Amino acid sequence: MAATSTNPPLSAYFASTIVGPPNEPFRPYAKAHEELGGAGDARPTALQIVRDEGLVGKLKGKVYFITGGGGGIGKETAKALHATGADVFFTVRPEKREHGETIAKEILSTDLGQGRVEVISLDLGSLASIKSGAEEFLSKSKVLSGLILNAGVMYTPKGKTMDGFETQIGTNHFGHFYLFQLLKEALVASSTPDFQSRVLVVSSAGHRYSGIRFDDINWEQTEYNTMEAYGQSKTANIYMASSIERHYGSKGLHGLSAHPGGILETGIGRHMDASVFKTDPRMMALLPTFKSSEQGAATSVWGILTKRYNDKGGVYLADIGEAVPWGPQDAAAAPAYVPHAYDGHAEERLWQLSCDAVGTKND
Repeated sequence: MAATSTNPPLSAYFASTIVGPPNEPFRPYAKAHEELGGAGDARPTALQIVRDEGLVGKLKGKVYFITGGGGGIGKETAKALHATGADVFFTVRPEKREHGETIAKEILSTDLGQGRVEVISLDLGSLASIKSGAEEFLSKSKVLSGLILNAGVMYTPKGKTMDGFETQIGTNHFGHFYLFQLLKEALVASSTPDFQSRVLVVSSAGHRYSGIRFDDINWEQTEYNTMEAYGQSKTANIYMASSIERHYGSKGLHGLSAHPGGILETGIGRHMDASVFKTDPRMMALLPTFKSSEQGAATSVWGILTKRYNDKGGVYLADIGEAVPWGPQDAAAAPAYVPHAYDGHAEERLWQLSCDAVGTKND
């Protein structure tokens, strides 16, 4: 909310030179995405990724923290990571704690993983709640191998978070940014040369709707547009991941962002009119591209686990690989990025603005 300060030269932030679009995107599952049959088709699930990586039961002692684990792709991400043998912590809003405990018991009932599964109460719309949730986690674990910033809201009516941010940028970006700031020391301390720590921020193809509105980020001077507000927040997710790579890559902490794909069964779309998928020919044409929650979690799980990103990051992922540039032929949910997704100066400007907004130092 505070005005952004003048930034140092971008070169000052190049702890890693990896940040930016790959010249030749690595897409190991491209063939699996050639024939689309909608949710539940042959595209890999998150658990399949764990098996493909040879990590079932192999990550005992590692710890993962996931926001929004009470359903949808967050729940499936937690289930898949638990299968590695790691300890898994996931967040739910405080009023959903009982539901979260039920999910935790469900995950523990599987016989694939032996690690802990614990619930953290946390509301991303409240900095006080985020601080409380981070403290709860740190009281239970000093180790943090990976942070998956998965929770979010979409197409909400105009509103504000508890701290006065516009709802979508406040929840999807500022809340997650503050949580990262509170957990970054644990991430850096847990990193080892052969297993470096990672942060994966779940973004969306919706980033194409808007860059960052630096002059009016909270929609206080302009008529509110819910789609553009969502797009801004998803661009912010990409920028945050790339900035993490730039700031902390040399310290063994890497940042990635990811588009999970279109998923109708997740609660994030509750502000959408789902009937359009039965009445609008353009939307009906997209149905074959949609995924199940198990499939939607696959890119996040791949990004947080694959050895490819053990010592590098700063890449936007989609369809279990590195996203390609957006083309005029691409549909709304395409696994592609538009040019503003990679903009080092905008990334660092948002980083400083975010530090000022949540009251943390730019270190």
